[in-house]
Amino acid sequence: MNKPFSQSCENNKQPILQRIESIFHAQKTVWEIGSGTGQHACHFAKNLPHIIWQTTDRAENLIGIDSWITEAELPNLPTSLALNVTDQEWPSQHIEALFTANTLHIMHLHEVESLFNRLEKFLTDNASVCIYGPFNYNGHYTSPSNEQFNHWLKVRDPESGIRDFEMIESLANKAGLLLSDDFEMPANNRLLVFHS
Repeated sequence: MNKPFSQSCENNKQPILQRIESIFHAQKTVWEIGSGTGQHACHFAKNLPHIIWQTTDRAENLIGIDSWITEAELPNLPTSLALNVTDQEWPSQHIEALFTANTLHIMHLHEVESLFNRLEKFLTDNASVCIYGPFNYNGHYTSPSNEQFNHWLKVRDPESGIRDFEMIESLANKAGLLLSDDFEMPANNRLLVFHS
């Protein structure tokens, strides 16, 4: 099959790597939630050889992710695993690091809440969590393009949409996570970094 491809992944993979390489410097395994096409995973695993990068996504997306993984032939990039954030049990119940990109605005609100509920349950002490994507601040869009993107999301799925930073931080705090960094990223995105 033809590998799935995202131009935005190609555009943002290096700026993200430049941030996470100092955050995930000590972890042995990073779990990626919603690995999408698999492009991020291949780039990060290649450049962070000390880390096992474990991809996860809904079952229907695994074939595409694994096509990238198979081609990459990286020893620290295992086959992807099926995971829905609302699952009561996850493939790993001892997560020391987690990464997710461009997922919270696709998820429904109850799924976002489920994600943080599971993190409270499965994260180890001193865990690192990196969340990449667009966010609103104080109820306002950070750019006209984000407002247009949110409109597109709502037309596609009324339950999706750009999330408020304050709500995400509150959910993270309830899960025992504290914000350590909020990095400005290209194309009006952010990288939120939390630690348990």
